[in-house]
Amino acid sequence: MKEYLKIMRLVWPLAFGMINNALMQFVDRAFLARESMISLEAVLPASMLSLVLLCFFQAIVAYSGTFVANYHGAKDLRLTMLSYRAGLLLAVLFGVLSLGLLPLGGMIFEAVSHSAEVIARQKVYFEICTAGGIFLYIQMASQSYFTGRGKTRTVLIINILGNVVNIVLDYILIFGCGFIPRLGIAGAAIATVASLATQCIALLAMAKLSERMSAVKIRPSDWFSKDMLLLLVRIIRFGVPSGAYNVLNLLSFTIFVFFTGRVGHLYAAVSNACFAVNYLLFAPIEGFALGASTLVAQAKGANDIAAAHRAGWRTAWLAVGVTVVLMAITLLAYRPILMIFAPDNPALAEQFVEQGWILLLLMTAWQIFEVFDTVVSGALKGAGDTTFVLWWMLLNAFVLWIPAVIAVSFIDNTMPTLWATMIGYVAILSIGTTIRWQRGKWKAISIDK
Repeated sequence: MKEYLKIMRLVWPLAFGMINNALMQFVDRAFLARESMISLEAVLPASMLSLVLLCFFQAIVAYSGTFVANYHGAKDLRLTMLSYRAGLLLAVLFGVLSLGLLPLGGMIFEAVSHSAEVIARQKVYFEICTAGGIFLYIQMASQSYFTGRGKTRTVLIINILGNVVNIVLDYILIFGCGFIPRLGIAGAAIATVASLATQCIALLAMAKLSERMSAVKIRPSDWFSKDMLLLLVRIIRFGVPSGAYNVLNLLSFTIFVFFTGRVGHLYAAVSNACFAVNYLLFAPIEGFALGASTLVAQAKGANDIAAAHRAGWRTAWLAVGVTVVLMAITLLAYRPILMIFAPDNPALAEQFVEQGWILLLLMTAWQIFEVFDTVVSGALKGAGDTTFVLWWMLLNAFVLWIPAVIAVSFIDNTMPTLWATMIGYVAILSIGTTIRWQRGKWKAISIDK
């Protein structure tokens, strides 16, 4: 019981922080649904494409947190602090490189979307969020410094601050207020970037304050030391498979979203609304995955493999329990939840809710498998087994799932049938990931050699 309580002390701020991040997206979609159904249809593909293009760099930067956790477990304060600085260096570099991705959005949307009005709004949202990628990277590097050392409450407080900024700016910029014009979907994107920038400033300030109180000081020459160079190489070495995993995982999901967009405007809006609900429900599980990764890395840094193995399993089962409760609440309150997104027309609203209920039932079926896969994959990443996680997902997503989606789109192009393909995909994925963890090949991997 003590170990479960220890896990919960680390994980609950991460879980609530992820809910907070999901709430930012939820508020964006809820406000945009009131602004225009076209904006609601445009925002999910636009945000997904931006995330697909940024998440490779984001995951590499985030992997600096695994090194922070590892050296924190080994009680090596100097390398813990250098790992944080290596993450910051990569964040700035990748922020500049990300600006070169801006032209891709327009080309992709024009190739796959079917409405000129939707394409125009997708471009605006994509370009603003992608240009603000540097704030995402710096926030991730700074956040990882606290998470890796178990200081997760600090991260939660600053996430809440960012969410407050996002909600206030969403309302002002989307609908207009006083002398500020109505910006619609552009306002939602600006609010998201401003929220990330706010979190960056707060996290950097807190990290600086924390280091001033430390007994170990980092000299300017340490930025150019051999240890820093080795850390950069190792973070990239283990972070690249993790980044590729994020890109390809999101790419497969984005392909799926584009296929759902071809079913029809109303059904695409229903699907996007249900995915917004899904993200809100699944967000705390991402916190459990990050917690599993941190606990495993800390235990391996302390050379306690048995503790790492227990932490992976126990975090996964705690996540399953949380998911069961959240899904039960969602199904009981499905109508008021879906009505947040439904159109004003009563007949269309009823059709929206009926279709949404079916999709929520399907979502319940795949959630348990997805939760187990996500948390155990997080544990594997914390152990350094990032290559397996990448190749297992790649095989299942692009050899099994996406071909199944394409086939279904020709045979029975309905939203429930398309969504049903996800159940088989995540079931197979979770089984393979669980077997990998149990067999224990990750135990022989060392990220600091």
